[in-house]
Amino acid sequence: MAQDRRGSRDDRQNRDERDSEFVDKLVAINRVAKVVKGGRRFGFAALVVVGDQKGKVGFGHGKAREVPEAIRKATEAAKRDMIFVPLRDGRTLHHDVNGRHGAGKVLLRAAKAGTGIIAGGPMRAVFETLGVNDVVAKSTGSSNPYNMVRATFDALKHQVHPKDVAAQRGLKYATLQSRRASAGVASEE
Repeated sequence: MAQDRRGSRDDRQNRDERDSEFVDKLVAINRVAKVVKGGRRFGFAALVVVGDQKGKVGFGHGKAREVPEAIRKATEAAKRDMIFVPLRDGRTLHHDVNGRHGAGKVLLRAAKAGTGIIAGGPMRAVFETLGVNDVVAKSTGSSNPYNMVRATFDALKHQVHPKDVAAQRGLKYATLQSRRASAGVASEE
């Protein structure tokens, strides 16, 4: 009997350790009111972004009568639906990319070291939880946080590692990198 209790406690502790490796950011909370006979009944919707700051990120949406419950539901949904994004040197994107969802459009650009995160609210939360340190992002179109987050994820899903590009083209990775370096020197001159 004591063995069973200890086993469940260890499982809970392992789950807590696994969950603690993720960083979560609350992006938006929306309060909605339903008018009923006795007055108004309030509900809350939360948008949360979760990431491990090493290239994995996800977002979730949760609804409940209380704010903490809505945030908990959104966090669980975000952890279930994570994507992996390849990062250059663990600090920026490999290439510029556009993303779109509904009327929300975003442009994400790779940046050199020391630039920082130049992005608006919902996009900044995604980059901070993803682990990107240097990026320039511009949102055009809708400023709705849901559309901006989904458009950012659309752009991040199109991010491709140069090794994958080299494999598709039948080239060696070093050849592709040398071409990139010579193109960078030519553009600076």
